[in-house]
Amino acid sequence: MFHRTSVVVAVLAAILVLVPAAFAARVHVRVEGKTRTIFGPTAPTVDADNALQALDEASVLGEFYYHVTATSFGPYIDQIGRYPAAGSGGWVFKVDGVSPPVAADQVTLKDGDTVLWYWAEFGPNGGPPTLALTRVGKTNCYRVEAQSDNGTPSPALGAVLHVGGRRTVRTQGATQAAVGCVGPHKGLLVRATLNGAVRSNALP
Repeated sequence: MFHRTSVVVAVLAAILVLVPAAFAARVHVRVEGKTRTIFGPTAPTVDADNALQALDEASVLGEFYYHVTATSFGPYIDQIGRYPAAGSGGWVFKVDGVSPPVAADQVTLKDGDTVLWYWAEFGPNGGPPTLALTRVGKTNCYRVEAQSDNGTPSPALGAVLHVGGRRTVRTQGATQAAVGCVGPHKGLLVRATLNGAVRSNALP
């Protein structure tokens, strides 16, 4: 009887351990550093319950370092890669283009969410906008938008498209859109940059 009870307890314990993993969301994650992309320019997927766990999963896949400091507001990421937070610069995150008002471990993720961790320099008007790149239909043209902390998009006027690191194309548009057409680029990724903004995701 003792043996059977022990087995049942062991099985229940194993189930309890596995349940959180079974219900983790499948999310996209990308980490943009101070001077370069640290992980996932195309925002690959990982299994994670919250934004902090998404960073941890990315660090395992990308083999990069990050450091967490415990604060009264929750865990604070004070370093990713080579750069620790200092002065007006530090590490922040967005989920689906929005900066949540809670700590990273308190953000519940759902399937399909996109988690972006990035280096930000803060000024009088807050942190930098983040760039979001989308393809225009099935063409070789791309639209670039700048997202504020609350996720509000606006045309990233003046943004530059980078094609596989080989050439650049400046977007066009005065007020309504920032769009650039790069021509055939088989096998090369396209991404966007703009002074004062966080570099965009990459697309084929």
